[in-house]
Amino acid sequence: MLSILGQAGKDVCDKEVGVSRRSVLRVGGSAMFGLSLNQILQMQSASANEGASKNSPGWGKAKSVILVYLQGGPSHLDLWDPKDNVPDNVRSVFKRAKTKVPGMDVTELLPKIGQITDKLTMIRSMSYKPKGLFNHTAAIYQLHTGYTTDKVSPSGQLEPPSPKDFPTFGSNVVRLKPPTEAMIPFVMMPRPLQESNVVNKGGTAGFLGRAYDPYYMFPQGGDMDMAKMNRVNVDDLKLRDGISPIRLNRRARLRDIVNQKMPEIGKAVERYDLDDYYKSAIKLISSGKAREAFDLSLEKQSTRDKYGSTTFGQCCLLARRLVEAGTRVVEVVWPKVANSDNHSWDVHVGLTGRMKNQAAPMLDSGVSALISDLDERGMLDETLVVCLGEFGRSPQRGYSTSGNSNSDDGRDHWPYCYTSLVAGAGTKRGFVYGKSDATASAPLENPVHPVELLAAMYHSLGIDPNTIVYNHLNQPRELVKAEPVTSIFS
Repeated sequence: MLSILGQAGKDVCDKEVGVSRRSVLRVGGSAMFGLSLNQILQMQSASANEGASKNSPGWGKAKSVILVYLQGGPSHLDLWDPKDNVPDNVRSVFKRAKTKVPGMDVTELLPKIGQITDKLTMIRSMSYKPKGLFNHTAAIYQLHTGYTTDKVSPSGQLEPPSPKDFPTFGSNVVRLKPPTEAMIPFVMMPRPLQESNVVNKGGTAGFLGRAYDPYYMFPQGGDMDMAKMNRVNVDDLKLRDGISPIRLNRRARLRDIVNQKMPEIGKAVERYDLDDYYKSAIKLISSGKAREAFDLSLEKQSTRDKYGSTTFGQCCLLARRLVEAGTRVVEVVWPKVANSDNHSWDVHVGLTGRMKNQAAPMLDSGVSALISDLDERGMLDETLVVCLGEFGRSPQRGYSTSGNSNSDDGRDHWPYCYTSLVAGAGTKRGFVYGKSDATASAPLENPVHPVELLAAMYHSLGIDPNTIVYNHLNQPRELVKAEPVTSIFS
């Protein structure tokens, strides 16, 4: 009996990564049917689109994904899951506010999101049991890669990023589903994932290789600099001075002539489709399409104002421009270190002022404008928007769950129950999935592990979450060890 558990080497130029778990099982009995090894390997080409999930709601509806990542862990009780008839130290200091859709109440902090609840799904039953302490970095890594890390120190911190890490979600996507346009496939902005001195853990391509890292668009300026998006620098996407598009294309033709004289080399690299990648790179630079997409000055001022004159708001606008130009995955990272002060979501102290005056207004303007803008342009049907943090906040104010001290006006980390927003790409509109208990401490109905939502993101793009990738040791690993939550799709 023949079992294929690995590939003869892992090549970052291959467009197809590997076989699905179902394929491996099927190959186990292939010898009795007389299949050759070559025929077996040919099965790999369709592995990303394989499986019963193709018949499930939402399959392959999305062309692009925008992940709005609220690092720091926003308080669900103070934003989009308010509770009444609870003790004073549980109830939000902010008033409940009705929205367009009955049953989708938010707090007074989100009046603009309240006007677009008819365009989105709220998942109020996000939940998981943490591995190790309730620290940001471990939760960030899990959400982005689908895996938990083995190395958590007593303080809760992790080791820095490593080439052995599992790939971040977008890196897997662009390898399996490269964009059809000559456009940057995956962009992360405006800052890396970070807790304390652990920077970008869960934000790299890991064992896929640096070729699949995001394009890191991190403008100069501090986290409180709200004008930094006006200084976006993409000089690496322009032609060097003195090189015209005609000259660049002439160089490309010269390369073709050289290749024609070297048939042996051409044959050796044929399987890697180098011509396709080379031509895409030439077109990307010579057309100026990418640089134009990054140019926010081309937008009407009224549109920019709608998103908000903040780093976060302008990143949401840029995300729309990028997917409009053909980018496959965009991640907007909340522009503040996870465990920090001011407009961070990590509200161990000063919750009332920080949420009311800093974080919530930026979130409200940016997310509401992004979803409504995509919808008005007819792009929401093919763009999946996912908005969430790594966990929620403790129902009881002033109570320690992570070893941190918390004031009476603060909430600690809480992975057991929180809320996420999803919109577009066939997700239900005006819909609440799952239900939390009376104090938003635990799910009452339909708990959703964040990895199940990650699987739904792959599913939406037409990628089977069970697809096998190969790590740095050439060992097979599933994209995600979870089934997608398909009930959020129509």
